[in-house]
Amino acid sequence: MTEELTSRRKQARDMGPLVSIVAPCYNAEKYLEDALASIFAQDYANTEVIIVDDGSTDSSYAMLQALQKTYDFQLYTQPNQGVSAALNHGLMYAKGKYVSTPDLDDIMLPESVRIRAEYLDKHPEVGCVGALVVYMDSEGKNVKTQKLAAIKRLDFDEILANAIVVGAPVSLYRMDALQAAGFYEPSIKVQDFQMTLRIASQGYQIHVLPVSVTRYRRHPNNLSRRYKVLLDADMKAISPYQSHPGYEKGRVVLVNKALKYAVVTDKKDAWRLLRSIPLMRFNKTTFRRLKRLLLHRS
Repeated sequence: MTEELTSRRKQARDMGPLVSIVAPCYNAEKYLEDALASIFAQDYANTEVIIVDDGSTDSSYAMLQALQKTYDFQLYTQPNQGVSAALNHGLMYAKGKYVSTPDLDDIMLPESVRIRAEYLDKHPEVGCVGALVVYMDSEGKNVKTQKLAAIKRLDFDEILANAIVVGAPVSLYRMDALQAAGFYEPSIKVQDFQMTLRIASQGYQIHVLPVSVTRYRRHPNNLSRRYKVLLDADMKAISPYQSHPGYEKGRVVLVNKALKYAVVTDKKDAWRLLRSIPLMRFNKTTFRRLKRLLLHRS
């Protein structure tokens, strides 16, 4: 560890509020060492690290136990219940003012926590601050970088109507906002969208910073294989807000997103999704394109 990094960590410890880094783990053995190294290389030192193994069937839990000899983190385990339940488990032990929820197959950039914690310090109206990712492939090669010209400020109406997700790996949450939201609904297996909505529904603003804080690992065809799970989670996430004027628009956005993958992997389901969208709410150009594609694949 360099003297410069040691000095920055001491300064952060003296000045910054505690940040709880709560990370769920499920079958991440291939990436654990790199992910943990990046968490403990943060230039913001006032952190506690809590990892919950969600019933991994590979050697993840044994590796985490071994890595405790190198890194100072709390480790818990539970039968497989999904990421939302794993996060709730870890949050029972979290003492931080702010909470980060990285995935253990990604890489946190060294300034990741500091940039977002400093922003929350200055903006008490913000319940969650997000940022950008650098996409990498399964082997760690950078393939794409997100771009944003300026800070994006979001409220509940916009988030619901446009089905905007502020990803968990780039979000730093205010603990008070998580508590106000009632933490995660365990039956919703995907955590990102539900928490973006839940925090915003409590009156907090959601901001997204135009800076990369995480290298996000894309696995081959993972989204196309999981689109049904994601759609189910998304629909459950918006279900409590059916009386809101933006609900129907948000539902259509979510179905459209799922359709992109359904037309490739499941023609029958694609037709079902297509028929679930009222024609007056469907982009006609997209409708014609999808119809041709479906007919061609039939």
